[in-house]
Amino acid sequence: MERNQPPQTAATDGALQSVSTESSVLTFKLSPLIRLTLLLLYLSLTIPLPFLADMTAAAVPSSWLWVGIGLGGILLYAALSERVVLDRDGIQVQYPSWVPRFFRRGWTLAWSEVKALKPRSTGQGGLVYYFLSQSGQAYLLPMRVAGFNQMVKRVQAETSIDMADVRPLSQPWMYFILLGCTVLLLAVDAWTVWAVMSRVA
Repeated sequence: MERNQPPQTAATDGALQSVSTESSVLTFKLSPLIRLTLLLLYLSLTIPLPFLADMTAAAVPSSWLWVGIGLGGILLYAALSERVVLDRDGIQVQYPSWVPRFFRRGWTLAWSEVKALKPRSTGQGGLVYYFLSQSGQAYLLPMRVAGFNQMVKRVQAETSIDMADVRPLSQPWMYFILLGCTVLLLAVDAWTVWAVMSRVA
């Protein structure tokens, strides 16, 4: 999607201007549905492991597993703490100050540096999009934020790039299905833990 500036009516100009000036700074965080689903999925896959280690006298102590689960949970939460900030100057992808830069590094791209938006297909058949800068560097467009459509409108207003065909990578119904399966898995985990505790007792 190359930068273009087609003729616009006064109504269109007014609509784009309202999007651009509605708020000088817009902040978008990862969708709560996605964060909840992935955190619960992580817990459902890891919580039974220390209990099973105790029951089977595994070589790895359950205390080590608890430490590993805790560290993994912190890393996952850090990865899910991404936020996108749009202002008059450009777009930024940021992480909280407590997230090490070697683990997750954000980026900043000025609107004037945006040359085009390029789609790329994923291994699962979906599409992701990259901002292409004037220097040729590529920046991944965040596609799992809450308020994605509002973010896309702001990007289009600031860059004049046609964003009409840009859609989120995953639709909400996909995560609702995954959340439902995760809840069922948590129920199985609860039964497993109860069975282990009963046997130990």
